[in-house]
Amino acid sequence: MRTIVDITLKSPQIAVDALSEATGLSKQRIKDAMAKGACRWTHKGKQVRLRKAKREVKAGTRLQLFYDDIVLARKAEPAELLTDFGRYSVWFKPHGLLAQGSQWGDHCSLLREAEVRLSKPCFLIHRLDADAAGLMLIAHDSKAAAALSELFSGRALRKVYHARVTGHLEAQALSITTPVEEKEAISHVTTLVHLAEADTTVVEVTIETGRKHQIRRHLAGLGHPIIGDRLYGKADAKPLQLIAAELEFTCPLSRKKRLLQLPPSLDDVRPGA
Repeated sequence: MRTIVDITLKSPQIAVDALSEATGLSKQRIKDAMAKGACRWTHKGKQVRLRKAKREVKAGTRLQLFYDDIVLARKAEPAELLTDFGRYSVWFKPHGLLAQGSQWGDHCSLLREAEVRLSKPCFLIHRLDADAAGLMLIAHDSKAAAALSELFSGRALRKVYHARVTGHLEAQALSITTPVEEKEAISHVTTLVHLAEADTTVVEVTIETGRKHQIRRHLAGLGHPIIGDRLYGKADAKPLQLIAAELEFTCPLSRKKRLLQLPPSLDDVRPGA
């Protein structure tokens, strides 16, 4: 079942009661959807998520429920907190976990998991495909978020990925400059190991730009799509074999050099990493 309910209360009412009446869904289902971030309300002039099912809502308040039982039933592997620097933290996002949620819910997102586990404000700094895995930064105040975001938009950090592709790809600092959606896109590819038995190759990719699906598009353009890439190659029993393995930058808050590397135990793309 997938439905959107948009109501404005004519009289004060408990949120879960109002939404249950409007949808015909049980209060338990509504509570579950609200807890998972599928309900929004107008609060202090802004549309924000409403999670407290028993909150009494004033007359004139707008409530929206984005109910999709398939989305709400989804589960994902938990993220792993690697380092907490105070004003920002470093996480391992597993395959299948979203960077942030949508109007249909945020329970399968890194941002929400960080909020729950750390009990402090969380701001998304950059993105990583849901199908991919690897290092992500989460800021914990707006100024830290702005400063760290500038690193990504200003190309002031080094981003290294590992990918396992089909076939035998021989590359040594091969630069790919094919535009993505008519925008500049630059990737550099180096072969790490060719796995002859499986006829696949593990490559290291550094990127200067961060276009949508840039690495996936560039490697597919070489005729070597990433294993498990259902968009630019073909689906596989394994998840997308792309992982964000390293971030290197000068911290704009402490001015210290940071070299963040994914622990080898979490790198399921590079054999023996």
